[in-house]
Amino acid sequence: MDFTKYKNLLFQKIKSQFSMWFEAKEESQISNSEVYRFLHSVHGSSGTLQLGGLHQLSGRLIEQIEETDYKQWEKEELMNFLGDLINLSYEFENFYEIGENKEIRHDDHLPLIQIIDDDVSMLILLKDTFEEKGWMVAANTTPEKAIAHYYDLNPDCVIIDINLADISGFQVLNDLNEHNKQKFVPKIMISLLNDRETRMKAYKLGADDFIEKPIDLEELTVRVERLLTRKKLYDQSVMLDELTKLYNRKFLNDVFNRNIKDLIRNKQLFSIVIIDLDHFKQINDSFGHLTGDYVLSTFANFLKEHTRTSDIAFRYGGEEFVILFQNTAQNDAVEIVSRLLREFSMTNFEKNESIFTVTFSAGVFTIHNPDIRLEEALKIADQALYQAKKNGRARVEVINHSPIELSKKTLFVSIIDDDAIIRTMLVRILKVMDFDHFELNLEAFEDGVQFFESKRIEESGEHFLILDGVMPVMDGIEILQKVKRLKKDRNMHVLMLTGRKSESDIERALKLGADDYVTKPFSIKELQARIQRLIKRMK
Repeated sequence: MDFTKYKNLLFQKIKSQFSMWFEAKEESQISNSEVYRFLHSVHGSSGTLQLGGLHQLSGRLIEQIEETDYKQWEKEELMNFLGDLINLSYEFENFYEIGENKEIRHDDHLPLIQIIDDDVSMLILLKDTFEEKGWMVAANTTPEKAIAHYYDLNPDCVIIDINLADISGFQVLNDLNEHNKQKFVPKIMISLLNDRETRMKAYKLGADDFIEKPIDLEELTVRVERLLTRKKLYDQSVMLDELTKLYNRKFLNDVFNRNIKDLIRNKQLFSIVIIDLDHFKQINDSFGHLTGDYVLSTFANFLKEHTRTSDIAFRYGGEEFVILFQNTAQNDAVEIVSRLLREFSMTNFEKNESIFTVTFSAGVFTIHNPDIRLEEALKIADQALYQAKKNGRARVEVINHSPIELSKKTLFVSIIDDDAIIRTMLVRILKVMDFDHFELNLEAFEDGVQFFESKRIEESGEHFLILDGVMPVMDGIEILQKVKRLKKDRNMHVLMLTGRKSESDIERALKLGADDYVTKPFSIKELQARIQRLIKRMK
């Protein structure tokens, strides 16, 4: 039987309840018995509809409250308590647009976990759990896409449900192991079945672990961490990046410590440089990832040929590279990197009868203090890189010391969106964010009329609007036009949440003062990263 219709009805019911609780004008409290009945209903329905993730999450929430408790919940307290359920509800509605079909660029800094399960609610539950750990997640419901994703992304760990609808998870496991014997990628099988025969079959086919459903999320996280540690130890025996043949970041720490010893012993300064290829995403988007890979490998060869034998280049991740210049003070390092920039920018690349060139931005930091850690040195060099990008790219910038701590300014953040779930999510996201330069003053509004009636726009200081592009009362374009008339200074920053497909509408929004836009539906992690980046730019 196809439960799709009933699953959607259940999530609509959850969304309506959230709107009733969190959008009421009056500051009324919500009784514990009402919350308990709601969760009990969700728990029973999700079990019947085979929504394992929702069933498990609602059950976990029920365990934390008592039916007979006479507690009265404040709105914000209840919002935090139900936070995981709020996120799951939004992501379930949009999973096939923002989850399975979303292109993921693997950040080498972070572990990537691939999950293969046709229960969307379980996928979302596991995805949120792992992302809270700071890991990246690729989620798949169909084996065909999962196998293609596996080869494209090179995950660090794979979790496979045995009971997939189309083919058995055992077959997926067998296919992955048959075609990828050169690498160690740990694989965990999950299943409702936990009999000896099922477990033995999983291990014989190459599974590294086996976990029964319902899953203890804390235990699963510990087991994944253990396997990631094993993989890290395995990978550390391989010091070269596969694509560029440069040293990878794992070797950087050893080289850095060696130079610190030289600094202590001989007062021998050294410099560390972070390089980022400019507009690299446009190269991938315009010419394809194979061309992007060719650019990366060409740049790596260029570095090998045009640096001294004492200088060591590393591929740091994606399109970022690090060069450690031994026995090199700041001015010399800047001169060398500036020369590299001039010469590499004259290299011609050709694709589809188009010829293009590539530049880079670079941040330089010279190490004088032997007590500095690698992470701190990289952070300072990265801030210099940020300045290079901010000042127009294709340039080299330096920072001579750690940034001075500044007192925080108030940033007025206003969320204007007619979707209660999105407003609730954004409030939760922003409340846990921490910024070096700003203290957030946060409010949410159902429409533009409420926003302007609040007179919030008249507050003196920096303002950041997160604005829905399409709303029934006053849409985002109209709000932007009015904001532009009322707020003529440069202290207004806007992120548009838009479902508009027309490029002209987006172009109009940007001309009216929007700093960036995110097209709905969006992933929570992507939105959080956009907000983080925009606010950091407002220093």
